Amino acid sequence: MAQREAALRLDERWARIRSGDEEADPAEREKLLDELIAALREPARTDPECAARLGLRLGDLAARRFAAGDRAGALSAIEEGLRHAQQAAGHHPEYARWYARGLINQGVWLAWPLSDGLRLPRYPLGAAATEGPDPMERASGERARDLTRAAVDVWAGLDQQDPVNHRGLAQAKVFLGDRLAELGSVAEAVAWAVHAEGDFRRLLVTGEDPQARQEAEEALEHLGRQLQLRLRFLGFEALVSLRAQGLLPEPLLPQAVVAARIQGVEPGAMATRLGLDPENVETMLDVTPWLAVWRFEVRGPDGTWSALPAPWHGAAEVRNRTAADVADELMAGFLESADYPGSHGYWRVHVWWQEEGDPAGARFRLVVGPEPTTAAPLDTPS
Repeated sequence: MAQREAALRLDERWARIRSGDEEADPAEREKLLDELIAALREPARTDPECAARLGLRLGDLAARRFAAGDRAGALSAIEEGLRHAQQAAGHHPEYARWYARGLINQGVWLAWPLSDGLRLPRYPLGAAATEGPDPMERASGERARDLTRAAVDVWAGLDQQDPVNHRGLAQAKVFLGDRLAELGSVAEAVAWAVHAEGDFRRLLVTGEDPQARQEAEEALEHLGRQLQLRLRFLGFEALVSLRAQGLLPEPLLPQAVVAARIQGVEPGAMATRLGLDPENVETMLDVTPWLAVWRFEVRGPDGTWSALPAPWHGAAEVRNRTAADVADELMAGFLESADYPGSHGYWRVHVWWQEEGDPAGARFRLVVGPEPTTAAPLDTPS
């Protein structure tokens, strides 16, 4: 009993330091955290509160290691912490919340190599990408997805009348969408993001805590950016499926209509399949621009491809145009230009939506050469 009480007193002091209510220099903080973890280990064997706090403090250690660049050390600490947290999770809702947050953090750190410096998916096209994660990175990403899905289940099992649990579940859905997007499961990522958006909108309407309302507003802003990005990688059939499931809300419809038009879908067909008024579709197409980004390349004698300068490498806003329309207009000029390598040369063109990226993400792709087999348009990714 004395050992337990001493460990909990240490934990109280660490909580004050962690929150900024008590000052301590970095060396003292590190020493105290090590002492606290050691003190909690023995009582954690039989005491749920100590087990939960040990899991929480091993999570703090993991966060410190990750911030210092030691990802392997962070993953080792959080793995151990989650074993203790899981042991305690069923004894109190707060312990379950700590466990769920730990699962999410472990997922973030496992999936870290799958995102770029702006924390956007590095390989958003999944298996269709010409460059993808190596097998170890993909396995880590899949485990991160599964851990985050488990966190969603933990939050969903708590009382959703409690705003803390409701917000935790919404946040977990956001993280699950991120993990799915990193693996190229874009349609499923959109679905989870839309579910999370609905949760945060309800919190914004019903929440009384100003900080919680601010968090909800920030989350909605983040989700809006994510959904705009993810729709760029969806094929028309995926858009139709989301719409049928009620997962393509009104604010996203102009973006979805533009996405379909870029892929070559006729306005009448998209109106029918998306359940929209034809006049509204035409209006959306007329007023919603998209940024076409193109790159022409020619192949040299050594077989390497080189990008040509402007105007064959550039971007422009267009309205109610398909990617093929943009490419056709550009190619007509290219064939008459001094940069055209002639009928005996090899050249290729890519047209992307919004920004250059993986060739598999281009909305239009064509490779042309003197041999008939090389002159073939490449399919639009689904």
